[in-house]
This record gives sequence, C-alpha cells and structure tokens, in this order.
Amino acid sequence: MTEQSAAAVARTAPNPSTQLEPDAIGVAQDTVIGMASSAPAASVALTIAGLAAATAYGSGAIILITMIPMVIIANAYRRLNMWNANCGASFEWVGRAINPYLGFMTGWLMIAAYIIATVSGVEVLGPSVLTVFGNDGTATTPNVLIAIALGLVMLIIAIVGIKITARTQVGIAAVEYLILIGFAIAGLVAVLSHHAHTVPFSADWFSVGGIGGHGSAVAGFLIAVFMFTGWDGTLYVNEEVRRRRTNPGKAAVIAVLLLAVIYTFATVGLQGAVSKTGLQNNYDSPLTYIAQVLGGGGWAKVMALSLALSVIATTGTGIVLAARIVYGMASYRTLPEFLSNVSRRFATPVAASIVVGGLIIVLSVVYLLATSVQNAFTYVVDVTGLLFGVFYILTALATIVFYRRRLFATVKDALLLGILPIGAAGFLGWIVVKSMLSAPAPENWSMAGVIGSGVVLMLIARFVLRSPFFQIRRESDTGSLPTD
Repeated sequence: MTEQSAAAVARTAPNPSTQLEPDAIGVAQDTVIGMASSAPAASVALTIAGLAAATAYGSGAIILITMIPMVIIANAYRRLNMWNANCGASFEWVGRAINPYLGFMTGWLMIAAYIIATVSGVEVLGPSVLTVFGNDGTATTPNVLIAIALGLVMLIIAIVGIKITARTQVGIAAVEYLILIGFAIAGLVAVLSHHAHTVPFSADWFSVGGIGGHGSAVAGFLIAVFMFTGWDGTLYVNEEVRRRRTNPGKAAVIAVLLLAVIYTFATVGLQGAVSKTGLQNNYDSPLTYIAQVLGGGGWAKVMALSLALSVIATTGTGIVLAARIVYGMASYRTLPEFLSNVSRRFATPVAASIVVGGLIIVLSVVYLLATSVQNAFTYVVDVTGLLFGVFYILTALATIVFYRRRLFATVKDALLLGILPIGAAGFLGWIVVKSMLSAPAPENWSMAGVIGSGVVLMLIARFVLRSPFFQIRRESDTGSLPTD
C-alpha cells in the first residue's frame, strides 16, 4: 500500500457519530488534572526518605534543577498541541512527524505507564484509608475491597463525564494540597525552632552536593524525575478543553511549575522534621510518621487522608487519561475499533474506559492477593518512571523534527524548538541509561517485556487490524502555524 497523507488516513479511520464533549473544562481544571496525575502527596511519600538519603538533604536543588528539563518538555508538548490537538497526543505527533511505527510504540508506552502507575497506588491506598479509621492497614481483605470500591467509583465518574471528573479532581486537590503544605509549614517551624530530633537547617539543603558534599546528584535526579511524571495528563483531554490548541499546553507548563513549588516546599519542609534514623526506619510510611511526631496520632490520620486522596485522584485520572489515549489510537484502528466508540449520552469513550478501568481493578486485586505477583510487579512498577522518560524524549524529538524548518529562522526558534528540547531529551536519556545500568536484572527484563509486548501489538495492528496509520507520510511545519 502506498503512503498516504494524514488527511487521507483520517478519511479512512473510524469516524464516530458522537464526539468527546468540546469546551467542557477550562485551563485551571486541566492543570489540576495534570497535577493529580503526578499524585503530589503520594509521590512525596514514596520519595522523601530515598531523596533525603541520596542527596544528603540537598533535595531542594535537585528538584528545582529537574524542573528545568520538565518545563522544556512541557513546552514541546505545548508547541505540538498547537499543530494537532488530538487526545492521542504523542502517539500521533511522533507517528506523523517521525515514523508511524515509532508513534505506535510511543502510544503503547503511554498506556502502559499510566496503567502501571495507577495500579502501583493501591500499595498506599488501603493502609492510608484504614489508618484514617484507626484500623490495621496490613489486613489483605480490607485492602482488596477498598481497591475494588475505589476502582468502580472512579470508573463510574470517568464514564459519566469529563466535567464531573474535573470537579472531583479540583475538590480532592484542594484538601490534599492544603494538608500537605500545612504539614510542610509545621515541619519547617519545627526545624527552624530546633525542636528535639530534627535535622538542623543548612544552606546545603539547596546545594546539589547536599550537606558536606556527601550527596549524589545522579541518584537524586533519578528519584526527582519519577516525582514529576504525570503532568502530561493535561494533553490527553485536549479535545475537551476550551481553546483546545492552546490551553492544554499552557496547563502542562503551569502544572510542572506548580508541582516544582509543591515538591520543593513539601520535601524541604518535611525531610528535617524528624531524625535521619527515624526517617529511614520509616521509609515505608514516612509522611504519617512525620505527622505523628509533629502532632500525634490525630494528625497522622489527617496526613493519611491526604495520601488516600492523592491515590484516589490519580486513580481517577489514570482511568480517564489512559482511556483517551486508547480512544485516540483506536480511532486509527491501531487498537480494536470498538474502543473508539463514544457514548451519545455521556460524550465519553465508555468502551475504552471500561476496558482500562476493569484492567486496573483486576491487576490491583491480583497484586494484593498474590505475594509472588507482588514481587514480580514491583520490578514492573520500578520502570514506570523510565516509561514516562522514554516517551517524553520521543515527544521532544518529534518537536525538533516537525518544526525543523524553523530552527534557523530566528534565534528564539533555534533555542525553543531545537537547542533546549535536545538538551532536555539528552538529560532524560542520561537518566534512563543510568537507571537501567544500576537496576537489577529483573527490572530491565520488565522494561524489555513492556517494549516486547508493544512490538507484538504493533504487528497485530499492522497486519491483522490493517490500520491505515502505518501509511502516513511524514509531516512538518509549513510556516502556517502560530509562532507562539
């Protein structure tokens, strides 16, 4: 079959009679969705002990430096969305700018990353909810029931509509961030007041070498990159955002900047509120431990509520965003065609949402019930940040390739569309390589398994589903798009 233009492929792709609801949410709600995908409270809980140890309390500098390539990548998303606002996002951008086969693999990595990241949250959810009510957080049955109930509730919300999803996320975010920032302030007060068992504040907390130069910037960057992942969620609901070509990209940049503020303030504020030994000895539940030390059992329950809300929010966005990526790919028949159907009543991709939500629920239950699966899945979870890193890199490269005719037009274009994206991609590539070189063999095999399964699905899409997507010709900016 000869190669076709994107317009020709669009004519042969499924054309559902009902579309996603346009102009349903604004840039502020979209920003919250992107931040919720990153799960601030849960991310701080998962990383604070490791980050403090790796950086010798130089967490502040590491987080702020990591923000820079993330903002650059977010701007790359913004520029590509100005070209084509499609909820398949990087799947379509990479496919149309570089190569459709690479585009498919990008889409698969996006789906895998969001599903795995969402399932990994069940490890925090059950114990957090049970702690709020003063129950044993290690009991298996309650953890399973909580995971199922949450999955079903968030799936229903995802199906009912993007407006109720956005309102739910805004409500959750208000409480989650207020609690997290409140405790960070309390932690800073304790440190600056030299309370017993606190770590004395030092200017080295904002040095890449940490206290006494004993920190490892490389180890810190590996953790900090994981913290930021998920902000790109603003782009996967772009078809439902007002001013769909400009607002989702703006929301992505704003989300990264706000996450940098929250992560820096929360980490710096909380890491020294307890002793070094206490923080490391409670690495599995550091935030509730810190809250316990700062205010007692009642305040530990409040922090547990923040963690539970963080996981609830990211579960909801995980279903919504992964479903829309699936919908975008299925619209080109690279996934089964029924997944591109949109409900007339709710204007949401119900079939894709049910498949994604059902898969998340099943994987969560299996993970909680089978110890052997937990051990194996831990390695899969550990590569989640790498999956995000890889498709961030591919998106940055797609920006450079698509806008290649502008690279020598002005100094500004050369910087924003060439030099900075390649620098950010290089930084993330370095992180991915360093991570894989230091990772245990099962973790690398997990990465290979995710990629290998994607190759199999790609061959099915090409030769069984006969998707027209693989005949798309490469495209580039002709100068007709707005410059900013």
